[in-house]
Amino acid sequence: MSIRSLNGTDFTAMVLAGAEQLGQHAEHVNSLNVFPVPDGDTGTNMNLTMSAGVAEIKRKSSASIGEAAGILSKGLLMGARGNSGVILSQLFRGFSRSAAPYEELNTLQFAAALQNGVDAAYKAVVKPVEGTILTVAKEAAKHANYYARRTNDITELMNEVLLKAKEALAMTPELLPVLKQVGVVDSGGQGLVYIYEGFMEVLLQSDGVNRTSLNKEVTPSVAAASALKPAAPAEVDIKKPAQHQVIAPEMPLSAQARLETEDIEFLYDMEFFISRELGENAGVAFDDEAFRKALSVNGDSIIIIADDEVIKVHVHSKTPGDVLNLALHYGEITQIHILNMREQHRDLLTAGMDIAPSPELFAEIPPEAARSMEEAVLPADEMAPYGFIAVSSGDGIAEIFQSLGVDVVLSGGQTMNPSTEDFVKAVRSIAAEQVFILPNNSNIVLAAEQARELLEDERRITVIPSKTIPQGMAAAFAFQEDESAETNRDQMLEAISRVQSGQVTHAVRDTQYDELDIKAGHYIGIHNSKIVATDEAMLQACEGLLKQMMESGDEVVTILEGDEAAPEVTAALAAWLETQYPDAEVEVHRGGQPVYYYLFSVES
Repeated sequence: MSIRSLNGTDFTAMVLAGAEQLGQHAEHVNSLNVFPVPDGDTGTNMNLTMSAGVAEIKRKSSASIGEAAGILSKGLLMGARGNSGVILSQLFRGFSRSAAPYEELNTLQFAAALQNGVDAAYKAVVKPVEGTILTVAKEAAKHANYYARRTNDITELMNEVLLKAKEALAMTPELLPVLKQVGVVDSGGQGLVYIYEGFMEVLLQSDGVNRTSLNKEVTPSVAAASALKPAAPAEVDIKKPAQHQVIAPEMPLSAQARLETEDIEFLYDMEFFISRELGENAGVAFDDEAFRKALSVNGDSIIIIADDEVIKVHVHSKTPGDVLNLALHYGEITQIHILNMREQHRDLLTAGMDIAPSPELFAEIPPEAARSMEEAVLPADEMAPYGFIAVSSGDGIAEIFQSLGVDVVLSGGQTMNPSTEDFVKAVRSIAAEQVFILPNNSNIVLAAEQARELLEDERRITVIPSKTIPQGMAAAFAFQEDESAETNRDQMLEAISRVQSGQVTHAVRDTQYDELDIKAGHYIGIHNSKIVATDEAMLQACEGLLKQMMESGDEVVTILEGDEAAPEVTAALAAWLETQYPDAEVEVHRGGQPVYYYLFSVES
């Protein structure tokens, strides 16, 4: 019998099993730890973090997946310890935000929640490093979103997630040289795999699936496999399903023993809270970016989680006094924890054993600092009826959208897509009852839709599926303040349908496209996502593209100049249009967009 949805009771059982699996192997995870510095306590930190989450979810159980995930998230956040613990808490915090509206999750929603967790974790880390727990979580979530469209069975999907996580874990030495140097996989990633193994164990028991029926082989590259050989007793045998893993409890030589104590550059491991309502500087505005930048001068492994009343800080630093002085600018420091990791390392080498765990910290935020982490909702009488978000690349295009009444312009395009979290933050920054989102790129529409789903209980959001900048501009221009949301949606969709979009850029390699022989370095014209013109001269490529776009000859033609557009080409192109299409209305604006020399809009 397959499991087609996941409720809060199922999820709680999975969490308990995942925590137990991690706890049983915490010392093994400790022995793998080499990044960012050998403090040797990744397994301990992850285990204590999960224990805090388990305590909370046992205290407040719920049959709703949204509520259960939220309860777990709160426990993990309050009990998070160390770099790995905070990242783990952020993975489940993002998951819980995605799951919040639901009583049960189907495969698509479960996969989306995993991805939202990844987004949250990457955002929390100042300098994300690949080859760590972040990579393992990212690859597993990415595969989950691919596979969820092909199955409605939660057990089958979780099996795929686990297999992909193990595959990604095996590849971590290829992404992080220090792992290959000492012959291990990433410790945090291994911890996450153990949690996923616990999840899988519960699902297999719940639906009675024969364990071998889900057995699949995952073969790492030769390089990745060879990187693991020096630490054979601690390897993950990724050719076996999770439930058949047998992992030795000890290593002949710990990962920490393979590194020099003096290689630990940022030797002080610091964790503390800043109570923003206490101290001489209570109420001072917190500049997140400036604080992170100041900490990074003599530190790394920086993680900051802030709300209106409390700031949680983790950093490895050369100068702990400077860190505390910086923190005092924003309030009173509480629950300070500082460890000398060189001392830890020397003790480890002398004793020949793993570093003993420190007392559990951050079990809860002091009562005076505790509050809901969710955004406050403005009173209805302070909300405008409508708000707009648009995505654009280029300061000139951003100015055009702003002139059309767009409240928030997110920077993005073909190669730099805003995340779901970017859209969520943008929506929450607008005091409007109804928010319209113009993604303006086909690769961004889904992220905007996911943000809409996350906030559906908080705000009315409509995603207008604009796939180009010209479409987005046409939609914004069609908006009428005095019309209903439904009427405006229909009018904007109609406006999009009347627009033809064109782009001019250059080819990066030789290729054949339909009947076009395209040469590297030549200019190409793209009409509605199809290459229709190419030439070694920019002007001729532009003319060839516009010939394909013009139909009646009396359309409105808008030219948006990119940041590398040639003024003489622009002038010649405008003159050519006036000669060839005398009835057309031509407008030229500075777009400032990268990559594309020109963007064309032809509207009937």
